[in-house]
Amino acid sequence: MSRQEGAAERTGPFAELTPRTIVREVGAGVTLLAIAVPLNIGYAQIAGLPPTAGLYALIVPSIVFAFAVSSRQLIASPDAAASALVASSIGGLAVAGDADYATMALAQAIICGVVFLLAAVFKLGFLAAFLSKPVLIGFIAGLALDILVSQVAKMLGVPIDSSKEFVEKLVQLAENLGEVDVWSVVIAVVSVLILVIGRRIARLVPWALIVLILTTVVVVILDLDGAGVDVLGEVPAGPPTLTWPVLDWATWFALVPSALALVLVTVAEGLLVARAYAEKNGYPDAPNRDLFAFGVSNLAAGATGGYVVGASASRTAAMDLAGARTQLPAIVAAAGTLLLLLFGTALLADIPSPAIGAVVAVAVFPLLGFREFAELFRTVRSEFLIAVVCFAVTLFVGAIPGILVAFVLALVNLARRAARPALEVLADDDSPADSLLASAPRGSVTAPGVVVVRLAAPLFFANAGTFTDAGKAAVEGASSAVDHFVLDCESVTDLDVTGAEAFRNLRTWLGEHDVTLSLSRVRPSVRARFERFGLLDGVEVYDTNRQAVRSVRDGGPRGAGAHPTD
Repeated sequence: MSRQEGAAERTGPFAELTPRTIVREVGAGVTLLAIAVPLNIGYAQIAGLPPTAGLYALIVPSIVFAFAVSSRQLIASPDAAASALVASSIGGLAVAGDADYATMALAQAIICGVVFLLAAVFKLGFLAAFLSKPVLIGFIAGLALDILVSQVAKMLGVPIDSSKEFVEKLVQLAENLGEVDVWSVVIAVVSVLILVIGRRIARLVPWALIVLILTTVVVVILDLDGAGVDVLGEVPAGPPTLTWPVLDWATWFALVPSALALVLVTVAEGLLVARAYAEKNGYPDAPNRDLFAFGVSNLAAGATGGYVVGASASRTAAMDLAGARTQLPAIVAAAGTLLLLLFGTALLADIPSPAIGAVVAVAVFPLLGFREFAELFRTVRSEFLIAVVCFAVTLFVGAIPGILVAFVLALVNLARRAARPALEVLADDDSPADSLLASAPRGSVTAPGVVVVRLAAPLFFANAGTFTDAGKAAVEGASSAVDHFVLDCESVTDLDVTGAEAFRNLRTWLGEHDVTLSLSRVRPSVRARFERFGLLDGVEVYDTNRQAVRSVRDGGPRGAGAHPTD
């Protein structure tokens, strides 16, 4: 192996795999298998799909993702939020359990894969930071509460239509409370207690698997299936096979909005999780390569009977806690799932639905974000309100409108912040070594007859009006007459057409009031933009604020840092 190839391997998803770590990684894979199988069965039911769809998504898609991704720890799998999105989006087009419904789920995964690949080609990994935390908190909490209603119904043994919207499901649950099954409640309560207490005692123990095994044994011994406890039922044996969804073009296009929503949520959450663990454990990550990995894994899911694959923050955290630092656990879990489908599906038939509901409910409960909402309420009320709006729309209107509102709120929040940049008059602190002058009290001048104003943002359409108004206010509100206006451009990283027009307007206004305009600390790239718009004719540009103040205040020869452009 060449030195270059060795370097590439050291930065890959299996970079830390050595003879000394392989036992630890395989052990983590067994833990992942024990966590993933019961959760994926439950998540498939949330999505309105058969258990095999959740299990198939653990095999080929996981293997493809493990070899394609840059992250050494990020686990790809269907998760609660994605499953709820699948149910809410496809539920309006077909009935859960129908052949068309399953076919649409495959098509949706393929569309997601294509979108992910396009995002990778156009290097859109930066979108990971676009949806703010409050937006994600509200959106995911809304999905989580919607999921919990269905799981509570399972735990009570009450029949409801899980494909309905939140309010309809809540009404059905209330109307059918008279049909509560006592044995189902007992199984659910015991399952929840084991899961909650067990995690406090030993977090690495696969309590979900233990719960499903114990409750299945009880159901078989006591014949609770015949007593009214709902069970999973027969799971077809055999490996996933290659397939392709055959749908008319209108249906393909109808699935595009939900696919875009799924991709946006995965990008926002998955890439942030990948980056967090890369920073924590000191290895590089490549967001655009991770987008490519999500793309090929979703194509694999759609072609092998699975459904949309996203990022699992909880399983990634579990693998980190187990000491895993490579993608080998995903390969081990895929192999174990395949063996289960080949030889162990009979063991799944008698798993009680109340226990599955309990496993999913306990896994989803933290997504309600009580702590996050409380923290937002204590710190930033405006962002708390954004989270509440996203939560309410997602819960009462639907998941797709919820993600649309989340997207719009992210844009509005971004525009609101961009429209109010920090723009302040600087004070002369008499330190010859200090070029970045400190902020001055309101109404002050930097030096007699001079104001140096710092704009801490790009000058563009969102803040152009604010820039002009603040510049005029700095002159009109000064404690003494102003003859020179110096714009500190060190923090100005860009300039667009609207910003250029605002600059011209301010310059004209300053000229009408006998105030000379100069610039200081202009970045080379931004200076090129100023020149392209023809804004530097007759304007002096200085290397530092101090040189600008000294030159314009003394009214003598230009300082050493001045660059006349006329």
